Amino acid sequence: MRYETVIGLEVHVELATESKIFCSCSAKFGGEQNDHVCPACCGMPGMLPIVNKHVVDLGMTAGMMLNCDINRTTTFDKKSYYYPDLPCSYQTTQLFSPVAVNGLVDIETSQGKRQIRIKQIHMEEDAGKLVHDDWSDTSLVDFNRTSVPLIEIVSQPDLHSAEEVIAYLERLRSLLRFARVSDCRMEQGSMRCDVNLSVRPEGSNVLGVRTEMKNMNSLSAIERAIEYETARHIDAIENGTEELVQETRRWDDLKGKSFSMRTKENAGDYRYFPDPNIMPVVIDDEWFDRIKATLPELPEVKKARYMTELGLGEYDAQQLCDSRALCDCFEQAYAVCGNAKEAANYLISDCMNMLNKAGLTADQLSINGESLGKLIKLVTEGTVSRPNAKKILAALFEQDIDPETYAKDNGFIVSNDTDLLKTVVKAVVASDPKTVADYKAGKEKVLMALFGRCMKELKGNCDPQTLREVLIEEVMNS
Repeated sequence: MRYETVIGLEVHVELATESKIFCSCSAKFGGEQNDHVCPACCGMPGMLPIVNKHVVDLGMTAGMMLNCDINRTTTFDKKSYYYPDLPCSYQTTQLFSPVAVNGLVDIETSQGKRQIRIKQIHMEEDAGKLVHDDWSDTSLVDFNRTSVPLIEIVSQPDLHSAEEVIAYLERLRSLLRFARVSDCRMEQGSMRCDVNLSVRPEGSNVLGVRTEMKNMNSLSAIERAIEYETARHIDAIENGTEELVQETRRWDDLKGKSFSMRTKENAGDYRYFPDPNIMPVVIDDEWFDRIKATLPELPEVKKARYMTELGLGEYDAQQLCDSRALCDCFEQAYAVCGNAKEAANYLISDCMNMLNKAGLTADQLSINGESLGKLIKLVTEGTVSRPNAKKILAALFEQDIDPETYAKDNGFIVSNDTDLLKTVVKAVVASDPKTVADYKAGKEKVLMALFGRCMKELKGNCDPQTLREVLIEEVMNS
């Protein structure tokens, strides 16, 4: 018998805010344990929550980017359960009136294009983090992450393979990063995924027994977990190896297996009820229109425009459109220098190399695009050599400078002094008669050694073509 896998995802995304959802504590990743906490996010009695308006802004933005309907009145609810990393013994979330509902996300796989339905997007607070110390057989709690704002994106059970799940998650990540809703760094836990999976005979409309794998935070682990869990379900159905029950399971990526954690709860087990301490949030037309006006051009639309209007190749356009920061810097640089290909090359190659060395992502690029455009213009006009442009770019990476002023102050302006050029060439040629003889004997590649020494003496401040011509003439006449 052939089987169909049915998958629904709950994707948790930490929002790009400076402070937490209901207090002013820092929402920044990292820091010393329990450093970003206060009585409010620690659940101390008598502390009342105050909604961070920017969280609602980003929740609306995410909803619009995923083609959702925005609820003009959205409310918060209490979800009661006990766990050591949840200081209040309840989580403030949204059930009855989430910020966004009924969305659609386009994906493309080897099987073609599909649309995945979004049931809802709701805002909520994150829980703390348990740190297990096997040496002392204790568990410690770090509350820094408590009340960090999240959105949970709940899909309908429209996915049927690991390939589709990965395509869906990559699409979500691209859209949310582009709209600056979140950095979606799975390795830091700012994007996590719960995988709800069941198996049924192909052609059946009845869903099978559902299991949930919690807090998956890497695409490779998600892919392996889906393949394992699908095989486990099919084996249980066909061979009776075990009784499938609705449960929450933990994925062990080292062992390549999932393990039962607890029986899966239903909504009734959480005793949801409206949070009486938080008034409903009413989104009027002015607020709605303001958020809508800030939505970015979609990555695929921007990519097509770069290719058709600016003449970029598909590879360059795609590399730029993987990051909103790269796109913004590129467009600012292009507006100044008028050379799309050069601007793309500097960003994709030189700037990305510097970011990688600094351990930063493309979204963390902070170079001033206009300054980059000025630097590119200096290079294309022959005012600064390419080797020295790299030095200026390195300085620009550290702080915003005026490239031309920096070039003048550091002697990086290309010299038009041909007498100086000839003097340097004569001295270099005279100092290495063997290389000169090798070149005259037909070993043309040795000329680069002389060329490099001349460039070093001139500190790169000359036109390479002019230097080459003067060098060849001097070598042949010596």
